[in-house]
Amino acid sequence: MIVGICGKSGSGKTTLAEKLIHNDKNISVIHLDIDKIGHQTLEIENVKEELIACFGDSIVQDGKIYRPNLSKIAFSSSAAMEKLTDITWKYMKKSIDSFLSESSNSIIILDWALLPKTEYFAKCDMTVLLDVPYEVRKQRVISRDSISDSLFDLRESASLDYCFRDFDIVDSDIEDIFERLVKFYE
Repeated sequence: MIVGICGKSGSGKTTLAEKLIHNDKNISVIHLDIDKIGHQTLEIENVKEELIACFGDSIVQDGKIYRPNLSKIAFSSSAAMEKLTDITWKYMKKSIDSFLSESSNSIIILDWALLPKTEYFAKCDMTVLLDVPYEVRKQRVISRDSISDSLFDLRESASLDYCFRDFDIVDSDIEDIFERLVKFYE
């Protein structure tokens, strides 16, 4: 079984996933935070070389891709975001496919804001959208990531506009979603 958890930055996707992993209902759950797959992909030498060729040396710090600088460029336009995706997606897809293959007998949580743009969304047996107000998310992200208001707004402008009817559950309350998912599992 695959559960897809989506929502904009700071909506609580990973918090919900962690709550499901550490549940007291004897339900075994494993979690794939696809953002982390993306971050790991930036460490692949071929990816690093392609990104530098595309976006320039300003994205490098201490010999590594410096995500804050890459984010400023990638979130600035849909064309830049598309270039980033073109470079990283093939590597990310391999990692996701491998994880799904190795975990096929488990309840899997796929946690990613961009999940609806991929073929993995259709593979989900249950889809959840955390629809949390902008101001709540903004405060969470600024606190969590130590970023400025303007960088959060840039990130926000690059995020998806979700279609609520594409999801099985749309809610802002993690506790409520948790209980609904446990009932679904049972």
